Amino acid sequence: MSVEPRAPGYDGVTPEDESEAGSTRGPVMPDGLDRAHPTPGALVESFGDAILRHEVMSGDEHVVFVEPSRSFDILEWLRNDPDHLYNYLSDVTAVDFGGGRPLQVVWQLYSIPYRRALRVKAELPLDALEVQSVEPLWKSANWLEREVYDLFGIRFSGHPDLRRILMPTHYAEGHPLRKDFPLRGRFSRAEQTRRALELNADDYYVDAQRGPGREPQLVEWQELGGEPVPVEEEPESSSTSQSSDGSEPA
Repeated sequence: MSVEPRAPGYDGVTPEDESEAGSTRGPVMPDGLDRAHPTPGALVESFGDAILRHEVMSGDEHVVFVEPSRSFDILEWLRNDPDHLYNYLSDVTAVDFGGGRPLQVVWQLYSIPYRRALRVKAELPLDALEVQSVEPLWKSANWLEREVYDLFGIRFSGHPDLRRILMPTHYAEGHPLRKDFPLRGRFSRAEQTRRALELNADDYYVDAQRGPGREPQLVEWQELGGEPVPVEEEPESSSTSQSSDGSEPA
């Protein structure tokens, strides 16, 4: 069985149009596209050069690339403008193509009154992975932005509580969804095991969650559908001990 050789210089996922991988200005939309989806044209009229380009994916998925420094103003306008009203933020995520390319922050919006979807993207260079939080606009962005920060390392300025949400707060190996993150992590298996064994209940809480004077509650647990985890018990006296089937000892 023959295997086709990998293309020379392959170093990550390649966008569909590699010439569009950077924040280059160009034609925003073909003629008549604004009649099919009015928002991209309205954005160009309102924000001009801050709208970098517009793409249509899979036939009807409209994607608008915006200047990162203007992202909050643009998203606020999309939420509040009475002709658009994107009042539902369904997702905040990121894309890393690898190979030193910029990371994309993605906001997936939906207008419930107009039944219209829009995807907004901002491309961030690797040495400036920060964009303004939209948590003041959509409260659902709180945990979504924390996830993007945790897994991609993108910071959201103005976020009320920006900290890891999936990995431990003291996780020191980096951001696992980055393309430069090793498959098995940055530490050796032995080091990862050592750090895991050193975890205690305090590692799963922050001070605000525990409250003043509270201690984590440690309880016995058992496998789902299985036997309880063995625990060390004090020996029982012969007068009260029973066999495993409940009968008195012989």
